[in-house]
Amino acid sequence: MGVVNVTPDSFSDGGQFDDAAQAVAHGHRLAAEGAAILDVGGESTRPGADPVPASEELARVLPVVEGLAGAAQISIDTMKLSVAQAAVEAGASYVNDVTAFRHEPELAGLVADRGLDCCLMHMLGEPRTMQRNPRYVDVVSEVKAFLIERMDAVIAQGVREEQIHLDPGIGFGKTMEHNLTLLARLDELAEIGRPLVIGTSRKTFIGRLTGRDVTERVHGTVATCVIALERGARVFRVHDVAAVADALKVGSATFAACPTSPTTTKTTTT
Repeated sequence: MGVVNVTPDSFSDGGQFDDAAQAVAHGHRLAAEGAAILDVGGESTRPGADPVPASEELARVLPVVEGLAGAAQISIDTMKLSVAQAAVEAGASYVNDVTAFRHEPELAGLVADRGLDCCLMHMLGEPRTMQRNPRYVDVVSEVKAFLIERMDAVIAQGVREEQIHLDPGIGFGKTMEHNLTLLARLDELAEIGRPLVIGTSRKTFIGRLTGRDVTERVHGTVATCVIALERGARVFRVHDVAAVADALKVGSATFAACPTSPTTTKTTTT
């Protein structure tokens, strides 16, 4: 899943592709590099981000969705029903909502009626407040319970289970330790039985671990994606598609040949 941000304030690439023509060209590059899904967003969800009016969000994303239609499956990254409806009319067939349809529950009806794919993500609070001292007793168990509850809720509104992807929300109301724990125990979330979406790309916890600037975190991102692949993730939302796609091909081939970690046997010589 290649990231196409059409925003002036996203944490990683804000302002780089806020011109529609530039964003469309960028999306085509990501598709050529191996992105099967292009995730178009017009409202930043970085920590501390302010909401964007629907009219402004629509003006940002619609020309890009229209320009990318046919290049790959188009996802609209929004929490607003009006934006999702217009994007679907323009060619989107996937709704990626960081609020898991809690902000506007009617989004579930749109997904059900139009037969769309969707992603339900875990987040504490909202972007403006999510990083203010997030706390969990057991982050994996709590995220898992939330994702199951939201999946059941949207299924009850008519969304088919096979349309649903789930995202634990790395970096959305989590400390570095929470993020690492979720990655290490991702197999517990995979037990839910739906494709897991992982969005670690260039995030702050990678910078804290590596000491790298946001534009220099591709290697750390690759590492998290390969770890997540081994633990059951199947969709990887990234900025650096070529690097991650290559790593996932190698990782997939390796894990197919040796699906469990080899055991090291110690021998003694007499």
